Amino acid sequence: MDRRSFIAACGAGCGLASLHMPAHGDVVRNFPRSVLTAPDGRPFRTSVLEPGRNYVFHWPFPATPCFLLDIGEKVGARKNLRTASGHAYDWPGGVGPRQSVVAYSAICSHRLTHPTRDISFIAYRDKATSHSPHDRVIHCCSEHSQFDATAGARVLSGPAPQPLATIVLDYSAERDELSAIGTLGADVFDRFFSSFGFRLALEHGGKRATKPVGTTVIVQALDHYCRQQVRC
Repeated sequence: MDRRSFIAACGAGCGLASLHMPAHGDVVRNFPRSVLTAPDGRPFRTSVLEPGRNYVFHWPFPATPCFLLDIGEKVGARKNLRTASGHAYDWPGGVGPRQSVVAYSAICSHRLTHPTRDISFIAYRDKATSHSPHDRVIHCCSEHSQFDATAGARVLSGPAPQPLATIVLDYSAERDELSAIGTLGADVFDRFFSSFGFRLALEHGGKRATKPVGTTVIVQALDHYCRQQVRC
């Protein structure tokens, strides 16, 4: 490993270690650090995030979508979230200049609904709608599970058995730059690949779908990535 890679690996490990989480395999997972970049390859700056807008990137695998969101105000830490298997963990809150930026897996923990190039039945809603009294939620229209984006994506309503997995972000104030370094909470990646493996292999070049992404990963607005968003 070269010096730069070693430093990046150490930084990722320190970032996750600082969360002081229980050492359960389904609560904290380390992945190689990936810097979030714009479609043109330049680092993605938090200053360009529009509060309330859905952004998506694929991490830690090319086939696993994630939401990047600016809530618009400071989002504090939350304690004692629980996975479906009963493991407790604490959520560290938002990052960025206002501690308002959060990221979650965009794969619903119930039926694995997720954004695709063609359509998305799951997205962030910053305001209440006729279908939901809650604001600032990630709403899955498949079975109407709703996750509180300001509280570690805990389940507010619907059949989802556990929060969406948090994507742990490392923020560099000096560069206004974000990196994804790990997951917090129980991810559903294994079940996701088992359920959609054939399609994902076709879309992402065979085994590449299950290989960790590289040192950078592209962020784009969901309405640029996805042709149709189902509103509910």
